[in-house]
Amino acid sequence: MSDPIDVLGLGCAAVDDVLHVVRFPAADAKERVSRSERRFGGLTGAALVTAARMGASCAYAGCLGPDESSGHIAGNFAREGINLDHAPRPADGRVVHSVIVVGAEGATRNIFFEAQGRIGAHETEPGEAVIRRAKVLFIDQYGMAGNLRAARLARDAGIAVVADFEDASDPLFAPVLALVDHLVLSASFALPLTGRGTAAEAATALWRPDRAAVVITCGAEGCWSLRAADAGTPRHHPASPVRAQDTTGCGDVFHGAYAARLAAGEPFAARVRFSSAAAALKAARPGIPRRDEVERFLLDNPPVP
Repeated sequence: MSDPIDVLGLGCAAVDDVLHVVRFPAADAKERVSRSERRFGGLTGAALVTAARMGASCAYAGCLGPDESSGHIAGNFAREGINLDHAPRPADGRVVHSVIVVGAEGATRNIFFEAQGRIGAHETEPGEAVIRRAKVLFIDQYGMAGNLRAARLARDAGIAVVADFEDASDPLFAPVLALVDHLVLSASFALPLTGRGTAAEAATALWRPDRAAVVITCGAEGCWSLRAADAGTPRHHPASPVRAQDTTGCGDVFHGAYAARLAAGEPFAARVRFSSAAAALKAARPGIPRRDEVERFLLDNPPVP
């Protein structure tokens, strides 16, 4: 029998070229770049790297292609121990390429991305047997036909589905959204999606009895969650206090840590606390943290009650 997969990711991976500046420039202005670096991210890509660094066995089964960026992604996944045996490689397969400008003043960032070709979940791959090996299926808004197929198979098999959505424009968004039982969204997306004014109200609007949890993340303000055990009253989870240096990818880190701790069977409150700490640590210093770093950080920086 093949080994189980803790977290199986189908969504997008990305190559991010990051430019650091003191402040983001106004239009038609120049700004000196203090340093530059290449990172490997994407909604699912960064979440899988995070989950792997948290100790989860991970596999990527989204599309890769013959292009240079796909090669960079494959190499990075391999270095992180992420299995690529089930990743389709169609001729038009691609990954997202982004240029991210990070301003030191205010810890802000602007993202410019290009997404062309077949990105994310494939319509017919991976096979059902691969999906059934997973403890957690991780999806985003890339490749919605494939996401719909995989989420249906996962839910039928009793496998948890975790999603990171930032775009609701695809016609298949609503049926895919309905299949997600661990819905973790940023407030910046959840509020306009639901038409509500607060994260707590958005969590209530997105709750449904067949979901295990709804979590709305609010950065330094923590997050709000709703589960059946909450009897209809959203719960606030404070964030660990840090001085943010770069918020790029913090949401992806939260998602990946959440998926890893879900696969490990950690109770919900501890899972959210761990994921919040992982995201806070990412904001406070460069790079995606590892499990031992998050555990030490939690001991030294407990959430403010």
